Amino acid sequence: EHAARMTAMRNATDNAKEIIADLELSYNRARQASITQEITEIVGGAAALE
Repeated sequence: EHAARMTAMRNATDNAKEIIADLELSYNRARQASITQEITEIVGGAAALE
């Protein structure tokens, strides 16, 4: 019974780590898209002033 609980907890921990990694990747992609958008707007604004 103890071994079964340990296995279940290990699996839950592994699944949580995988979910965290996926969320971090999604967050970083969204963050990078936002940064790229800002840079594009800045460059576009600078080009319009010329």
